[in-house]
Amino acid sequence: MRRIVQKTGVRLKNLWPKGHHPSGNVRYYYRFKTGGKVTRWPLPDAAPDSAMFLKAHASCVEQHKGHAPRQKPIAGTISAACHAYLASDTFMALAPSTRDAWRRQVRAIEADYGTGSLNTLRAQHIRQDLSDRAPHPANARLKAWRSLGRFWLESGLIADDPALAVRKRKTPKSDGFTPWGRDDVAKFRAFWPHDTPQRLAFELMHRSCASIKDACGLGRGMVRDGWLTYARGKSGSEAAVPWQASAAPHWFEWSDHLDRCLRNSPRHMTWIITASGATRSPKAAAQWFSAACRKAGLTGLSAHGIRKHRAAVFKENGATEEQRMAILGHDSASEATRYSKSADLKKIITGTQGDTSPEQGVTLVIKNK
Repeated sequence: MRRIVQKTGVRLKNLWPKGHHPSGNVRYYYRFKTGGKVTRWPLPDAAPDSAMFLKAHASCVEQHKGHAPRQKPIAGTISAACHAYLASDTFMALAPSTRDAWRRQVRAIEADYGTGSLNTLRAQHIRQDLSDRAPHPANARLKAWRSLGRFWLESGLIADDPALAVRKRKTPKSDGFTPWGRDDVAKFRAFWPHDTPQRLAFELMHRSCASIKDACGLGRGMVRDGWLTYARGKSGSEAAVPWQASAAPHWFEWSDHLDRCLRNSPRHMTWIITASGATRSPKAAAQWFSAACRKAGLTGLSAHGIRKHRAAVFKENGATEEQRMAILGHDSASEATRYSKSADLKKIITGTQGDTSPEQGVTLVIKNK
């Protein structure tokens, strides 16, 4: 690690030289380690003794204070028990998206009650923690408490699980994300042309039935022998999607929309990318796509509603429960039923095909682009 002594005699710590700027100045980074992870913050293209450089370095020093290593928690505290949970095989076995959600909840619990003794934790304390929260946030927090309590009990850290005696809050009845209708699909397609990333994202989710988070990781390398296969990030279950018309049964509706989008998109390892050519972040993609829906006049709709729309159409077109589960990557029949709840019962009873548009029956071969 370099320490540069300025003309004033001040030592600048944590400077790391790496190459040169186009101006010829040395390219410096403010470099430090936290918990074994190396972090580098770029410093400006200026001489180390300039006012601009010194101001930027001072700013890095202040930000670095917030990245100081966490102190080891005291044994027997809720903080120590939370650390044990986050380092456990139980936690690491969860799906990545679930780990992210649980980690935020556990860190919040640790911040609020970490100094308390684990042996004195009771159900009444958890109820008090949930009392000033709305029903849905309260139930999400209770799930974290229950996961912690179950792990602590099985690990022998506590004799009784206090979270078991806490009941969930009643919530307004809801079917979750609003499913799209055929008119909504037509409206989105009319607004966003085939050469826009928003249209490509829609057509990819419409074809693959993937969630927006899973769709961000899909690319040409996942297509083999006319099928797209991928593992769902939430459950780890495998989904298999027909990628060529010749591989699809009658209930899987075809169009040339995705093919037209792919012909207009740049070549990349993944299909959904940012304007700079990077793979779009799954965390930000949902908000990005919801904004695209609002611009198209589809207020209240989101990416997840596309999965429900496709599940309903599959049911209307005669797909079996097992077929719907396979293509959407569902683990249970109840989940498949819930997703296809918006299916048109009249079409199911009469056996009428769900899509009577002229696009149906189009033979399409998606090139492994």
